[in-house]
Amino acid sequence: MSTAFSLRWPRWLLVYLLALGLVAGPAYTMYLHYDFSHSLDTRSYLSLARGKFEGVNITRRYRVLVPAAAAALAWPLEQVYAHVWPQRPSTEWPLRLAFYGVNCLLMAGVGLVVFRTCLLYGAVPLAAALAVAAVLVSRWAVYTAGLPLVDSLYLLVVALALYGVRGGSAAALIAVYLLGPQAKESAFFLVPWLLVYGRRALGWPAQLAWLAVGGALALAVRTWIDTRLGAPPVESVQNALAHIENLTYSLRRLVSVKGLGELFSIFGFFSLLPLLGLRSTAARQLWLTVLGGQAGWLLAVVAVHMLLSGDLGRMGYLAAPLFAVACALILTRDPLFSWLTRSGSAQPGPMAAPE
Repeated sequence: MSTAFSLRWPRWLLVYLLALGLVAGPAYTMYLHYDFSHSLDTRSYLSLARGKFEGVNITRRYRVLVPAAAAALAWPLEQVYAHVWPQRPSTEWPLRLAFYGVNCLLMAGVGLVVFRTCLLYGAVPLAAALAVAAVLVSRWAVYTAGLPLVDSLYLLVVALALYGVRGGSAAALIAVYLLGPQAKESAFFLVPWLLVYGRRALGWPAQLAWLAVGGALALAVRTWIDTRLGAPPVESVQNALAHIENLTYSLRRLVSVKGLGELFSIFGFFSLLPLLGLRSTAARQLWLTVLGGQAGWLLAVVAVHMLLSGDLGRMGYLAAPLFAVACALILTRDPLFSWLTRSGSAQPGPMAAPE
């Protein structure tokens, strides 16, 4: 173990535990009291964790990584669950608890990656920690961590993509290409953005090679499941085309009062911080120039997810890594928050915009 690593790992562990603490408490209430009777998504992923693919909607049928991890964790939990909570029937509760555990661990990983990304953009540690807190107390973080869902893994993929591009991390981009197609099929929308902005971390030939590997793994999983069910591959194509029908609905909802309220509710009153950072030309230049064009195009990728899914709030939460970086930069560089910097009134020097 190198000296640099031995000095750094305690601080990363502290950030990870902070992120875990932020999501685990509120998410436990969600896990305990959520009414599963009206949620097709959660029932689908519970079925996948039991190895039952029949009757699962084709949109969710192939997202098996998180359900498989939950199933592996549920087995030891089942051995002790009835002794710890004898008042609850043990049929489904251990599996729900396993999903809660896996998703909380993944969301804490998102918090750690986002924290490190904020530092790479030049934020001070305190501002980065506050920005992580801002995105992890979102209602969608609670929803994602507390329920049998797979959004936590995909959010980690998006966070790793931003971290890999900013930090020039080849390992992060490789993880994106391997995990992304398994987490959600829409991960392929990230590929053009990565090919343009991820070249410093991983050249085009290497990116395309890892994309082929990740795509082949995802295709192997889909083929195995389709063969087991006797489902024709054309169903996947038809399902993908069906999502285009959501565009009209999403656009109408986006311009409605209810839709705007749904967007605001993603990060709640923390949304006021970027709005404050837009108050003047001078204020905007302090952080928008640092984010650069790559941030705008990543936001466009998230917008595509939102429009095709029809679920504006849930898919809009994929912007959490970018939102956190924006908040951290404003807290670090805006004179209104100079008291957060180490020297009190000193302002950080100018930073070059990313490519």
